[in-house]
Amino acid sequence: MSRHTVLLIEDDPDIREIIKYNLEREGFRVHSESDGDRGLEAARRINPDLVVLDLMLPGVDGVELCRRLKEDPVTRGIAVIMVTAKGDETDVVLGLGVGADDYVPKPFGPKALMARVRAVLRRGTLRDSYGTQEHVRHGALTIDTVRHEAKLQDEALDLTPTEFRLLHLLASHPGRAFSRAQLLSRVIGESAYVLDRNIDVHVRSVRQKLGSHRDLIETVRGVGYRFRA
Repeated sequence: MSRHTVLLIEDDPDIREIIKYNLEREGFRVHSESDGDRGLEAARRINPDLVVLDLMLPGVDGVELCRRLKEDPVTRGIAVIMVTAKGDETDVVLGLGVGADDYVPKPFGPKALMARVRAVLRRGTLRDSYGTQEHVRHGALTIDTVRHEAKLQDEALDLTPTEFRLLHLLASHPGRAFSRAQLLSRVIGESAYVLDRNIDVHVRSVRQKLGSHRDLIETVRGVGYRFRA
């Protein structure tokens, strides 16, 4: 039986009960809320391993709730899967851009959702899947996986968990080109909502946070990305 705790925030009672039933059947401890305000309070109170979050919520909406979770040092390490009827690419990019780990468009099958839940939680325990070095240094950039901290010129970078994994993977293998498919699998997960744009959004965000050092991450035309050797 799983010992993971999942916070489910969904305003549709029928969908909420279906998801809750399937999560509990898989052995997860489930706490559920029906609006964004109570959901945010519950996340801070119970500190779950994962939040399954609807995008359209009364009160604080899903995007803003995710943003607040990822900005708070207490909750930023909580994995987030967004579940929503809005499945166009703009919404996918929006959700990933504020730090969501995965995105599941409605309608979806319970088995598909459970697979994504397990994949996201597995990434939290299999840290070696995205890099083998605990400490990485390249000039002014240092990455410490033990402290889960990346610094540039001794200033901490405000990275989401996915951005941290991406930067660590690339920086651990300078000069090696990774395809978007490889990055999707090793950083976002093999069960992630598969769009090349997923990785592009995260790379763009990391580059912005690197500022004048943004060229450390190079685009390899027709392939993907690499960390400058």
